[in-house]
Amino acid sequence: MGLPDSSQDLSSEMDVDAFRRIFPLRFFERHLSESLRPDARPLGKARDTTVNFGLVSTADGSALAKIGSTTMLAAIRMEVMTPSTDSPDEGCIAIEFHMPPICSPTVRPGRPAEAAPIISKRLCDTILSSGMIDLKELCLVSGKAAWMGYLDIYCLDADGSLFDAALLSAVAAFSNLQIPVVALNDNGRIVAINGEGEEESNASMITEKKEAVNKEKRKLTLKNIPSSLTCILHKSYILADPTAEEESIMDTLVTIILDDSDQMVSLYKSGGNVLAYSSAIKSCVELARKRAKELKQILGEMDID
Repeated sequence: MGLPDSSQDLSSEMDVDAFRRIFPLRFFERHLSESLRPDARPLGKARDTTVNFGLVSTADGSALAKIGSTTMLAAIRMEVMTPSTDSPDEGCIAIEFHMPPICSPTVRPGRPAEAAPIISKRLCDTILSSGMIDLKELCLVSGKAAWMGYLDIYCLDADGSLFDAALLSAVAAFSNLQIPVVALNDNGRIVAINGEGEEESNASMITEKKEAVNKEKRKLTLKNIPSSLTCILHKSYILADPTAEEESIMDTLVTIILDDSDQMVSLYKSGGNVLAYSSAIKSCVELARKRAKELKQILGEMDID
């Protein structure tokens, strides 16, 4: 049986909605045959993307990233730690991705979302292996004190391409990060200093302090910033930046991660029976390179030299 004719079977809005619910794959394939998606996007086009900085006043760095309806809030807090003996001149970064029930009806209270730990690990692998952050820059006193950065990313709306939006929010949050001012006191401990140059209250610290370790808040130097694009492979079609509905219907997902020079550094394939042929991968990489240029333009006002 052929696909329904749009002028007859799908003549009213109610008919369209009913057909979409009952035959979702056929509904999408009808649009794909016309090289158009139900949201009027061409197959290779990503959704509108925005980034806002510094929305969490209690964080040392934060950002809100939106790709279409997919929304991520990233916040970083910095704490002083004792570095490991293996890396006495380096700090650490810990990354956690959260999917509260508010983000999607598929996430239930009291039951962790299956995607959360997977995305957490991919984010950690991508950010740490990319060299975006020089961990030596987080060192305060060799072998004695270094910064521990805790990055928490909260998914507020899960409408597809979660990793892409999470990575974008992480990059934006690190660009917004202001390393706090600290000093070394006479007891050899690192203490925080408030905005007026006075030591913050801490009963365990000696109030007399020495020269500030860093005299003013500073930003990290970000290098080789990674970007990503998730695509769906369905038959001969490649769809960039899929929505949650598209992901649920066409389940072969490929995520391409590029470095700052637009070279592919990682590839993740999730689900589906479609083999990732070299021609399909090349097409996904080209789409990812175009997307990287768009993201660089969106983040163009950031100081990421």
